[in-house]
Parts: sequence; C-alpha cells; structure tokens
Amino acid sequence: MSTGRKDSLTEVVPSLRRIMLRLAPYLREHRGVLGGSVLALLAATAFKLLEPWPLKFVIDRVVPSAVGETAGVADLPPTTLLALCAIGLVAIIGLKALCQYLSTIGFAIVGNRVLTQVRSDLFRHLQTLSLGFYARTRTGDLTMRLVSDVGMLKETAVTAALPLAANVLVLVGMLGVMLYLDWQLALMALSPLPILWLVSQRASRKIRTVSRTQRKREGELAATGAETMAGIRTVQALGLEDRAMSDFGAASARDLKAGIKGKRLSAGLERTVDVLTGIGLAIVLWFGTLQVLAGRITPGDLLVFITYLKNTYRPVREYAKYTARLSKAAAAGERVVALLDEVPEVKDAPDAIAAPQLKGHVVFESVDFGYHADMPTLHDVSLDVPSGQLVAVTGPSGTGKSTVASLLLRLYDPTEGRVCVDGHDLRSITLASLRSNVAFVPQETLIFSGTLAENIAIGAGRAVTREEVEAAAGLANAHDFIMAHADQYDTHIAERGASLSAGQRQRIAIARAVLRDAPILVLDEPTVGLDRTSEAAVRDAIWRLAKGRTTFLITHDLTMAARADRILHLDGGTVAQDGYHTTLMDRGGAYAAMWTSGKDVHHAAE
Repeated sequence: MSTGRKDSLTEVVPSLRRIMLRLAPYLREHRGVLGGSVLALLAATAFKLLEPWPLKFVIDRVVPSAVGETAGVADLPPTTLLALCAIGLVAIIGLKALCQYLSTIGFAIVGNRVLTQVRSDLFRHLQTLSLGFYARTRTGDLTMRLVSDVGMLKETAVTAALPLAANVLVLVGMLGVMLYLDWQLALMALSPLPILWLVSQRASRKIRTVSRTQRKREGELAATGAETMAGIRTVQALGLEDRAMSDFGAASARDLKAGIKGKRLSAGLERTVDVLTGIGLAIVLWFGTLQVLAGRITPGDLLVFITYLKNTYRPVREYAKYTARLSKAAAAGERVVALLDEVPEVKDAPDAIAAPQLKGHVVFESVDFGYHADMPTLHDVSLDVPSGQLVAVTGPSGTGKSTVASLLLRLYDPTEGRVCVDGHDLRSITLASLRSNVAFVPQETLIFSGTLAENIAIGAGRAVTREEVEAAAGLANAHDFIMAHADQYDTHIAERGASLSAGQRQRIAIARAVLRDAPILVLDEPTVGLDRTSEAAVRDAIWRLAKGRTTFLITHDLTMAARADRILHLDGGTVAQDGYHTTLMDRGGAYAAMWTSGKDVHHAAE
C-alpha cells in the first residue's frame, strides 16, 4: 500500500510544484490582485462557517432542549430572535456571495493575465529554438501546447482549482468547529474519511495516468490534422484522402478510448464519494440524536453538525468531480513547462557582442557538421570567400549544399571548426546582429497574412516607406504583376500565398532581400519549380540583387552556376572542386560530368 501512495505523491506533488515554481515570477507581478482575491476567499470561507448558526439559534429557542438555551439568546423575544436570525442569514449569504464573486473575478483576472503572458513568452521562446528541435518535434503538437494546453491551464485555474481551494479552507474551518462542539461525534462523523482518502488516491492515480495519455493522444491528433492540412495539395493530387482519413480516424479513436476510460474512472470515484458521504451522515444522525436526547448537545448543534458534515465531504467530492480536468491541466502544465525549459542548441554566448556593419568576407575553417552524430553531412570544409564575390554551391542532392547556408546563417553550429565573417567567429556575435547582415531567399517563400506591400516590407527589419517598397519590387521584377491586381500593393493575399504563383512568391522574397540591403546574400535553390517565364524574371532579379554583395547561390541549375564568379562543387560532404566554370570544365571531374549530362537542358535554357 505504501508503494501506491508513494507513486501518487511522486507523480502529483513534483508536477504541481514544478508548474507553480515556473509560474511564480509571473504571479509576483500581480501579487496585489492575488492577495485581495485570497482575502476575499478567506472571508467567503468565514461566512460559509457562519451560515447555519442563525438556524441553530432559532431551533434551540423554539424546540425545547434538556440543556437549556444558548446564553444571551434566551433573553430575546421569539419574534425579535426570528427577525435577527432572518436578517443575519440574508446578510451572511449575501456577504458570502459578494466575497466569492470578488475572489472568483480576482483569480480569473490573475489567471488570464498570467497565462496570456505565459503564452506570449512561450511563442517567443519557440522562435528561439534551434532547427534540430523542430526536426524532432511535430508542428501540430507544438501548436497544441501553445494554444490548447495554455488555454486549459487558464480555464482550469478558475473553474476547478479555485472551487477546490475554497472547499479545502471550508473543510479546515468546519473540522475545527465540529471538534469544538463535540469531539467524539466529530470523530465518528469523519470515520469514513480514511477509506475515502485511500479510494480517491488509488482512483486519482489511474485518472492522472489516463489524462496524460489522453493529452498525448490529443497532441498526436492535432499533429496529424495539421500535417494533412499543410500538405492538402499533395494529398488531393495523389489521391491520398482515404489514407489521411485512416490515419486521422485511428488517432481520433485512440483519443476517444482514453477519454471514455478517464470519464468512467472519474464517475466511479464520484459515486463512491456519494455512498461514503451517506454513511457519514447516517452515523451523525444516529449518534447525534442520541446525544441530543442525552442532553449533551442541543438540536441546533446537531443541525450545525449535519450541515457542516455535508460541506466537509464536498472538497473530496469536488476533487472527484474535477480530478480528470485537473489531471489534464497538470499534464498540460507539464507540457508547457517542458517547452519553456527547452534550451536552444544555438544561442548567444554570454560574452557575445553586436556585430558591426559587416563587409561580407566569409571563411569556413575545417568545418565538420552532422545532423546526427553518426552521419556527418560536411567534413573538413575550408573555404575563403572575399567580400563581394558571387559563389555558386553545386553538387548532387544530399551533399550538404543547403547546410553551408544554414551554418552561415547560424541556424546550426559546426561540430568542429568555425565559420567567420570579417574575422568574427559567428559564435562570438549576437544572432540578431549576424542575421541583420544577411539577406536570405529560401526555396519556398513564406507568405504572411496581409497585403503585398506588408509582405515585402517585413523583410527590411525596420520601418520603410511605400516608395522603398515599390523600388524593391521593381528591382525584383515584381512591380508589374503587383500593379495588375485591383488593389495593387494593398491587395490582401490568401493564406500562405495560395493566390500567388511560385514565381510571384519568389519575387516577393527577392524584394524582401532588396529592402534588407545586407552585405551577404544567401539564395537556396531560388528557381526550382518555376516555369520558363517566371524563371527568367527571377534570374534577372537575382543578378541585379547580387551585384556588390557576397552571394552564396545554392543551386542544381548549372547554367546559373556558370555565371558565378566562383563554383564550389560539393561531393560526399567535402569541397571536391573549386574554381571558375571554364577552369572546372577544363579539369574534367564531377562538375564537368554533371554539366555534360545536362547539356540539352543547358542549351535550352541559354
């Protein structure tokens, strides 16, 4: 039996303690409102204890008692006593209701403020976590933690935790009064409590386990749905609707099974509490009546006992009622706290400095890197790129081309060696100052909800004028298609840019890079998937944007690579060849072989 109790304590207490300690700094900011809410709760508890006493005085005055009447009350005329008790009862109930209202509103204000701040901090923290973390975690589950888990904590704090806290205070107060009135009857009345405690502990442990499982299942369900919606174009194109429905249905069935099991356990615990409460009331009614007949207590005392006893069992019954919700909230809190405590793999060093305006001299010194410890992606990569040089990075898929860009942006850190810009090790300067000096055009452009002008301006990292936006769009060959829209630059874009073609989205990305006006430019497969007309417009914009900037062009398109100042051809995670297009062609080797194998494409593109 001791093992079960130990398991229960080790599961619940550390979990709640960890959550509260993590939220304590947020709560301290609202200690004024929180303190007032606690005082209101204590006052409501006191009025709850006083509630049956007017009835006690009336019954003791009206009903003959062998022990006489309550001191002071016997001197009052019956009508006066009735009037005072009626007024007192209304006043006590009214004041109790007011205090409960104030405490509920106060705790709700604190809960909403704190957890809104927690959600904001969690979202900010998510944006600092490294790409390695996102590679291990499903996006739908993260969304679940950010929105649903924080929301559940907020909702439960008011609808479950607050009533339970109030009832615990009532329990302590009523136990004290009952022991004062008649300690023997009080002990008899409370005799079912140890059994109730053991039963509730055993059931609660099972409910908590089921609730954690259900919360995990809900995260899986959200992740499955989010993945399907994000890839709906591919799902429909490949006719995978039935497969997606099967996966979602299976996840939904697992969630349903866990939910039913939790509800069954919770309902069973509630009914057990009801039965044991009835046993306690029967004991009090039997022995209490004998005590009244023996003259040891008054009928009013018995009324107080019975009233208190019903409220004494209420905290346990409420715990049974809300235990599933509280367990889910505890599981949600654990998930939120675990995410807040997640340490970014890439972060500013304690002594990192803000980089000055960089010129763009990039050096890789014996760099090794692998996404997995036993699978190196880059090995002993060394290169020196003077500022203003346009470097094309080519090679077969999976040889680490995009990894070079990721290391330069410091989305990852090398496992060996270092990456430097203008002599600064990237780990010695702040991430914000590094990335403000780098413009990035990804393979798939992220379009945000808003207007075309807002989507271009977002790349600047500063306030820009409409004239600057239009100039950037002109350089990116985006101005003409923007002006073709009815609202032109004020056109609102569909979610994720669904109303734009791939080429238009790519030109928006180039316009963003223009506004950033950074000395280093990184282009990751900027023409993949474009039709010939769009590709020509994007290419032209790229050459104009790259002028005067240190540019890394990651590409499979060797006709674009041929126009670069220099070509780095990667093979097997190392720099296999380095030089001009003509030089590499004269040498032969892997680059020349790739060029020759795609010569028909090159001639067509030219």
